[in-house]
This record gives sequence, C-alpha cells and structure tokens, in this order.
Amino acid sequence: MRAITQHTIGGPEVLTIVDVPEPQPLPTEVLVRVKAIGLNPLEPRLRAGEFPLLGQPPFILGWDISGVVEEAPMTWRFRPGDEVFGMPLFPRAANAYAEIVAAPALHLAHKPTSLSHVEASALPVVGLTAWQGLVDLAGVAEGDRVLVHGGGGGVGHIAIQIAKSLGAHVTTTASASKREFVEGLGADKVIDYTAVDFTEVVSDIDVVLDTLGGDTAERSLKVLRPGGHLVTAVAEGDKELIARFEAANMHFSGIAVDPDPVALRRLIELVEQGKLRVHVQETFPFERIADAHRLLESGHLQGKVVLTI
Repeated sequence: MRAITQHTIGGPEVLTIVDVPEPQPLPTEVLVRVKAIGLNPLEPRLRAGEFPLLGQPPFILGWDISGVVEEAPMTWRFRPGDEVFGMPLFPRAANAYAEIVAAPALHLAHKPTSLSHVEASALPVVGLTAWQGLVDLAGVAEGDRVLVHGGGGGVGHIAIQIAKSLGAHVTTTASASKREFVEGLGADKVIDYTAVDFTEVVSDIDVVLDTLGGDTAERSLKVLRPGGHLVTAVAEGDKELIARFEAANMHFSGIAVDPDPVALRRLIELVEQGKLRVHVQETFPFERIADAHRLLESGHLQGKVVLTI
C-alpha cells in the first residue's frame, strides 16, 4: 500500500509517498480502506520537530480517518463493508496518512449517511476536542454564557455549534471575513479581533474555550465571571498561567483530546439532528500532501483541510 512518511525533520517537502506493507490488525482491531484523511494544525508542527510526540523519523502522521472496513477478524463491532470514521490511538501513532489503517474498533463509529467521507474525516479531532472541553470539563448547560476564541477555525466552528445545542449564549472572536460564516453556525455575538479588544466588550462569561494560544488565555481572566472556567487546548501545561487562575478563584482546565466512543456517538446524534455540520475549506489529493501542509501552516483557516484517496 502507499503511505506518506518522512525520514527527516523539516518543511513540507520532506513528506514523501512510499510503498509499505499493509498493517496487520491485532485482536479487537479492524483494517480500514481509507477514503479521506482529516488534517490538523498539530501535524505540520510534528513534521517540523516542534514536539517529540512520535519520536524521531521515520514516522507516518495522521489520526482523522473515514473509510470502509476491509477486515474485522476478531471484533463484533464492525463487518467488512461498513463505512466508519474516527480518531484512532491519539496521541500514539495511528499512521493515518496511508491507504489502509489498522485501528481499534472501539475508536471508530459508523459513518452517518448524511456525511460524505470527506466531511466525516474532518470531524473527530476537532469534534472530540470541543465536546470534551465544553461538556466533560466545563459542563456547559442551558443559559451559560460561552466565549469561543477562534470561532472560524477547526475546533472553534464545531464548538460554537455544540455550545448552541446545549442552550448556551455564544460569543466568538473571528475576523471580519468570517463573520457571516460563524453567524451561520449560530454565534450570538461576533467580535472582530483585528479591530476590537475582546476584553473591552465582553464580560460575565461562564466558560471560555481557547483555541488560539499566545496571551489569549491570560487575557480571558478579565472577561470571566467570578468562579468562571477557562478551557484551553493550547496552554494546558502552563503552570504559571494555572497559578494565576487559581489565585483569581477561577477554574482552569487543559484539554488534550483522546479517543472517546461515547462522545463520538453524541457528535453523530447532533449531526443526525441537523445541529452540527463540519466545514471543509479545501481538499487535496493524496499526492499533494506538501501543498496541504503549506495551507495548514498559513493559518486563518475556515474549518478543516482534508486529504482524499
């Protein structure tokens, strides 16, 4: 089979397509013939050596997949021919930049018929991050006031919809070019961060979801109500920041997403109820993986980028 690997740390040009043996499924795993691969901003950073998550090259990136089960030798969960999607093994290597992936059956779900393989592949990482942050950690409930930073991005555009489905009032930061997009997702208030300081126009927030990093989390202290809750997907290990929130009597949670079959089913329910849709900005064929990474690194994406096979 073909897979995309790298033998050295570097820019997008180090990603190369090679022939490798097909993986052999372990008990409770299935083999998936991949149709589409969702790409995430973390992957170019791993390619460039910013994190040692996968060790030293060679390695195969990727986690978000959608495809068709080819073999399910020792599991009752799926049969050959089933259309499935999921985020297997994160943060361990799932080797998802490949034509065939071996994945734990528990980390996959039946693909909703209303989603194409492209759309389904774009959902797991961002969907599970948003769900685990807003629901499992922050416990967002009806009437809560939620601020989503980066509402036009991958996690952000899903988080807006999840928060609205829970009955929250949602404020989001986004550039002016994305205003119509995030309003269409249900955002009640949109702040153009290029023109306005959100700390001057927002207050009394119950939950902040930070997907941006930098000083966003620290500045969000100013807009939280007493006892409010910050959930961050980018500064979860910042001990100094955690201490500041604790000193201010605020709750701080870092979210490092993990495979979650229960949450994945809840996301499917929202999709089937028409309350959740995933937006794909652009698709690239398998052979143009370097171009896809260049787009990821450019920033300011609207939704997700997907690789197709």
